Amino acid sequence: MSTIVYVLNIVLSAGICVLAFYTWVRAKDVLVLFVGLAFGLFAIAHLVAAVGFAASAEGLIILLSVLGYALVFVALYKELLPKKRTPPGGPAA
Repeated sequence: MSTIVYVLNIVLSAGICVLAFYTWVRAKDVLVLFVGLAFGLFAIAHLVAAVGFAASAEGLIILLSVLGYALVFVALYKELLPKKRTPPGGPAA
């Protein structure tokens, strides 16, 4: 893969990561946090490859990618689970 592709992937992944963290600070939504962490891991994996360690750090790149995808999977799965509802009148004392 060419260096421009790696750099583009790093910039876009890091941008999504930063935007997700900024959104998480304001909204405190775990889905956004997990997606931001996942894209941070993708950015690190692309950075490792871009600096020329793709062959020697193949295991690390695979691990970072799998962890990133796992975070997205967990975040989406958590969104599918039914939410606990607070009874009318607030929580019981």
